[in-house]
Amino acid sequence: MTVNATLRGTSGEPPIPAPVRRAEPTVWRNPHRQDAASVLAASAFCEADMRQAEARWRRFDPLLAQLFDGTEDGRIDSPLLPVAPDLSRTLLGDAPGSVWVKADHDLPVTGCIKARGGVYEVLAYAETLAKAAGLLRPGLSYAAFASDVFRDLFARHTVAVGSTGNLGFSVGVMGRALGFAVEVHMSHDAKAWKKQRLRELGARVVEHPGDYGLAVAAAREAFQDRSDAHFVDDEDSVDLFLGYAAAALDLQRQLAEAGIAVDAAHPLYVYLPCGVGGAPGGVTFGLTLLFGDAVRPVFVEPVAAPCMLVQLASGLDRSVSVYEAGLDNRTAADGLAVASASLLVARTVGRLIDAVVTVPDADLFRWLKVLWSGAGMRLEPSAASGFAALNRFLAETPPADVVSATHVVWTTGGAHLPEAEFATALARA
Repeated sequence: MTVNATLRGTSGEPPIPAPVRRAEPTVWRNPHRQDAASVLAASAFCEADMRQAEARWRRFDPLLAQLFDGTEDGRIDSPLLPVAPDLSRTLLGDAPGSVWVKADHDLPVTGCIKARGGVYEVLAYAETLAKAAGLLRPGLSYAAFASDVFRDLFARHTVAVGSTGNLGFSVGVMGRALGFAVEVHMSHDAKAWKKQRLRELGARVVEHPGDYGLAVAAAREAFQDRSDAHFVDDEDSVDLFLGYAAAALDLQRQLAEAGIAVDAAHPLYVYLPCGVGGAPGGVTFGLTLLFGDAVRPVFVEPVAAPCMLVQLASGLDRSVSVYEAGLDNRTAADGLAVASASLLVARTVGRLIDAVVTVPDADLFRWLKVLWSGAGMRLEPSAASGFAALNRFLAETPPADVVSATHVVWTTGGAHLPEAEFATALARA
């Protein structure tokens, strides 16, 4: 991959803005954004990679339709929903435009965006094993992957992952449905209910005393020499990245069906909650392949854990953590509580990101309650971050800069949030 290894501040400015270091809400306009054509020309990935990922998804449609309710056509996708006028006015303020929600908080199978990467990578591994075993033949329906002969093969293998919860659940659901042994490595402070639902699937949960990054590192080391296992590396997986990238094709189709133009005169702002970066990075890459400079990705991070902002502001020659910026990585948005961003993602899409917006936990809970009472959306705190970011981003953006814009908030989880957890989150608002 061809990258410029250093992204530094200009005019002698510190690379990480002082408000970010003080954990204050910030709208960081990416000074390193370049035109899409230049970035894509230098990328290790191309549109053919995304199209191949989409083709693999479609090969597995018969299997997913057979295994999971809510996927009658085999597609793991969510609706694109218009935001009601009153709520839209609250979000937009004085800015023109329209607001839509890509409702991955209610995604089939897992109720979170991580299915797009986690489920996909398990399917890719299963296909690789089946091909090596000589089980694939021309014309075979992939519904056969649920048969005993395939399950006997998969039962001899383990799928492992490090996760704060939702990626682990996505890997666990798909892995166990095919008969794999599943092992999920989690930090000690990951939500107890997310650990419990994994155990109920039959997955082995391994808890680590450190944060998410240490859990991932421990899992990576444990499985690096295992020929009978596959480690889903949230920090460095090409399959995860491309599984997420294919989601751009779903949004493209839905925008066209809604009659929404995306071009230079009608920019598309997409608000993407960011943890380690795989999901928002893949979506950003896919949308840029389809819409070029007309798409304006805005990443959203907690004030205590803005790992992608810190990485992009500091440079790409080495991994930089939020701890180095004096931040503690403590946030109620557990899915975004990540100290170090994926360098694979930062190097691939760092010059495509329009801005990074950091938001405090209080805003997450406030918007979670607004969206539940005003729109019936059941979100995790991290999934509400995009609304908080849109509101803050537009408050600091001249209306003339977003004339004729469409704003899409990509929600990321919430449908499977237990009642007690959701009630507690509402109470915190």
